[in-house]
Amino acid sequence: MNLLAKIKTIQIPPALRSRNYRLFFAGQGLSLIGSWMTQVATVWLVYNLSDSPWMLGVVGFTSQIPTLILLPFAGVLIDRWNRHRVILATQILAMVQSLGLAFLALTGVVNIWQILVLSFFQGAINAFDAPARQAFVPELVEKKEDLANAIALNASMFNGARLIGPAIAGLLIATVGPSYCFLIDGLSYIAVIAGLLAMQIKARKIAATNTKPLQRLKEGFVYAFGFPPIRAILLLLALVSFAGMSHTVLVPIFATKILQGGPQTLGFLMAASGVGAFAGAIYLISRKSIVGIGKLIAISPAIMGFGLIGFGLSRVLWLSLIMMLFVGFGFIIQFAGGNTFLQTIVEDDKRGRVMSIYTMAFFGVTPFGNLVGGGLANYIGAPNTVIIGGIICVLGSIVFTKQLPALKNFVRPLYQKMGLIPQ
Repeated sequence: MNLLAKIKTIQIPPALRSRNYRLFFAGQGLSLIGSWMTQVATVWLVYNLSDSPWMLGVVGFTSQIPTLILLPFAGVLIDRWNRHRVILATQILAMVQSLGLAFLALTGVVNIWQILVLSFFQGAINAFDAPARQAFVPELVEKKEDLANAIALNASMFNGARLIGPAIAGLLIATVGPSYCFLIDGLSYIAVIAGLLAMQIKARKIAATNTKPLQRLKEGFVYAFGFPPIRAILLLLALVSFAGMSHTVLVPIFATKILQGGPQTLGFLMAASGVGAFAGAIYLISRKSIVGIGKLIAISPAIMGFGLIGFGLSRVLWLSLIMMLFVGFGFIIQFAGGNTFLQTIVEDDKRGRVMSIYTMAFFGVTPFGNLVGGGLANYIGAPNTVIIGGIICVLGSIVFTKQLPALKNFVRPLYQKMGLIPQ
């Protein structure tokens, strides 16, 4: 078979056949690389300024606590607002935040309290941006059956950036300093804003309602937690976010004190996690159906947990990189798999609220895990803190697996109604 014939046999992912989704995918892909560069540069800068594991936890807490407070209300509003305009506004504000941080760092006046303020501001932006972006995806694909593929592509985009961004950040920090990571991040938002402006979005029909916002908020929680499969997925994600994700703010300690490296080591560790997550996202893209995703969601926290345990025990770079692969793979299978499941079964008029609760289970719970993880690391060390988190993830996986047969009985009628499985 010649090269031209081989090219013709390559199948384009179904979601990319939609023009609006292509614009979204390209713009977000570039912007997310910048966002990951900023995340790595921020934890490195904070650790250099403070030399404190506790302060790493505080900054992580400050950047995400606004999400916990605002997300439930954001979900209510996103169900009533134009999601395209919401995302455009959040991206412009995020660009201002990144350029502000770049200005402070480049002029040499940056300090901890300024980072805390800007991190809090970014957390408030994310409270509206994250659920709006997830609820917006169904409006970008022309065929409903392409939705699962679009969500998997989102995960691959996110984790492809997670692979590239930290690696570039490590090199930039080692050569010219963290300031340029912030500057590149700020400029990268131009791509996503341009993509959003170029889209042609059909007006979404929003049913008129006299229901008060607090009542709609209550309806969202009742809907999400009243259905056992959704409730179980939300609780599992919250547990993993609390116990397992604190390693992201402790990685600078491993890079410098445990592995005796520098910013490049930090970049490699973060990129290794991104490689694992990217592999997980590619696997999800290759799946033909959502059927069977419950088993993947069940075992993924255990994969992440064993990776964390191994990472906490490792004292050599090559083994730490391998363990981070498992951490990234396990987490993205759970996060993107749960997202795909919810987006498939949820009613559209409640999509914004459910996705805000799902996002809250991650972004809203993680800051408390960061705070506890940073505090524990001060007393028992970063390796022991990460190992404990890994054990909790494994236990969560075991409990969810035992619940899985009963949860399938609730899901089966929905799958039959949608034609995913025979009657």
